[in-house]
Amino acid sequence: VRLDRTYRDRGVPPRFRRYDLPFLKWLQWTGRKPDMLADDDLEAISSGDDLRALYDLVVFPGHSEYMTEHAYDVVERFRDLGGRLVFLSANNFFWKVEKQGATMRRVRQWRDLGRPEARLCGVQYRANDDGTKQGPFYVIDAQATPWLFQGTGLQNGSKLGEMVGGYGIEVDGTTPDSPPGTKVVALIPSLFGPGLHAEMAYYETAAGARVFSAGVLDFGGSATFWPVRRMLDNLWRHMLEDLPA
Repeated sequence: VRLDRTYRDRGVPPRFRRYDLPFLKWLQWTGRKPDMLADDDLEAISSGDDLRALYDLVVFPGHSEYMTEHAYDVVERFRDLGGRLVFLSANNFFWKVEKQGATMRRVRQWRDLGRPEARLCGVQYRANDDGTKQGPFYVIDAQATPWLFQGTGLQNGSKLGEMVGGYGIEVDGTTPDSPPGTKVVALIPSLFGPGLHAEMAYYETAAGARVFSAGVLDFGGSATFWPVRRMLDNLWRHMLEDLPA
């Protein structure tokens, strides 16, 4: 990728209105005014210690598929120090990239370099089908995160996502590398074939970290629909409670 070329389409990301705008509207509706960081900003932060000193919660609303080693180190260290993370899409921290001057090159998948993304996100990329199949989540373990479903009417066996036509396109799932205690709270069963589930997951660490992954592309894009908007409210509130000293 050449980083010094002009943007296409005035710099508006593909599918911006479907994937990104609803989450921005949700932020506006709820009066939340977070700092907005780009990947270059993560590059400019010297360490995860500095990121942790600045923030308690970092949210990745879209899928951050391509990560430099420095950005990966910063976010992982932030988690290790008790920082909270939210991933509202699938296929995060999948490819290692290197930047040299105005050029960025894809290197290898992080899991092939001994750093599977499930260790950080709780889930990792499993499959995609270019959006030809989508389906609703089924809640399977509401007891693991009762705060997430509070006030939504959702319980085990409930469907989530029918109003937006379902979720899919790219899906994540847990693996043996997921942190101990990772809970799958909802899934889209066998969406892309036997065992290829989309899994919504959550875990906590002894250091006080809390990590939520939606497991589909693009959960944040339904932020304006009920009950997702309430779930995001619950999630945001929970992530800022009982912060480690």
